[in-house]
Amino acid sequence: MQERLVEISSLVAVSIENATRAFNESDVTLAETVIADDVKIDTAAKELDELAINILARQQPVARDLRIVVSALRISASLERMGDMAEHIAQLARYRFPDKVVPKSLRGTFSELGALDVAIAKKLVDLLTNEDVRLAEEIRNDDDKIDALHLSVFDKVLGETWKGGAIDTVDATLASRYHERFADHAVSIAKKVQYLATGDWVAASA
Repeated sequence: MQERLVEISSLVAVSIENATRAFNESDVTLAETVIADDVKIDTAAKELDELAINILARQQPVARDLRIVVSALRISASLERMGDMAEHIAQLARYRFPDKVVPKSLRGTFSELGALDVAIAKKLVDLLTNEDVRLAEEIRNDDDKIDALHLSVFDKVLGETWKGGAIDTVDATLASRYHERFADHAVSIAKKVQYLATGDWVAASA
């Protein structure tokens, strides 16, 4: 099951890296690749879920083994949603091609958001592979940075100096939300892995 989770998280890492490139560079071919490849993530997650259900039915695990299987089901669901967020980012790039999705004034912010999400995705692969709980803390710190950038996007589009049209406002808001939700799911997974590794549950921050 751990190997399956690492496989899915690796697919997600590729997906978000390609999606952010497509978004920032207005690369419609890469965007379409992300959209088409999302089925791989969905299929892998479904297969892991079926494996987990089979283990529950046939082996009736208890204690730590039961927690691992249940956690794997929940982690799989979060990874699938992360893949969806990457797909949504790619869809925005495809819809607005050949134009860039957001105005020039926000492109630096979205470049940072994308870089942080890619970094988080790669750390998540390492975390699921090695259970190095220090990576869980790094993921939460990166998520804090994403939250701050997400709020800055709202400040920008709601500010008096914003010159974007209605479509620009909607696209920027949606794209920022997709980046933010991608990171939130990663944090949720990190907490579950940390709990399995240490037995300590990390409460959500205020």
